[in-house]
Amino acid sequence: MEQTEDDNERLTVLALDLGTQTGWAVQSPAGVVTSGTVNFRPTRWQGGGMRYLKFARFLTELHETAGPFGVVYYEEVRRHLGVDAAHAYGGFLAHLTAWCEKRGIPYEGVPVGTIKKHATGRGNATKAQVLEAVRQHGYRPEDDNEADALALMLWVFENIVQGVKN
Repeated sequence: MEQTEDDNERLTVLALDLGTQTGWAVQSPAGVVTSGTVNFRPTRWQGGGMRYLKFARFLTELHETAGPFGVVYYEEVRRHLGVDAAHAYGGFLAHLTAWCEKRGIPYEGVPVGTIKKHATGRGNATKAQVLEAVRQHGYRPEDDNEADALALMLWVFENIVQGVKN
């Protein structure tokens, strides 16, 4: 379905940096951005699948309090440094897409290099460089996960929302 300018002006957008320490940013239809991080590491008494149940609960609570979401964007990682990180990312992505499908919410991945290039001018920028670039936009992220979600939100706003208006 093609989006119009009016559609984008009414959408609440969710941007996610998926992982055990997930960064998130929400932009309201009025343009107000809130962000943070949430840790989905299971406790020593919980099974590995608990992280995904906590993640789904987090999405539902955020959808109910800050949404409803009109669209979800996530940082699309194509290469991981470790097997555990790759498996965790795949699990979060599977649960995110199923959660969105169940609610009829469109979702789209944006490659990491695209986000970094937009934020810093370099597709291979470091975490510190992305953090600094986001701070230059007036945000105060707690860590690189929140900074990545905010950088993604900036990309969405400039390339999707404003792109429809132009």
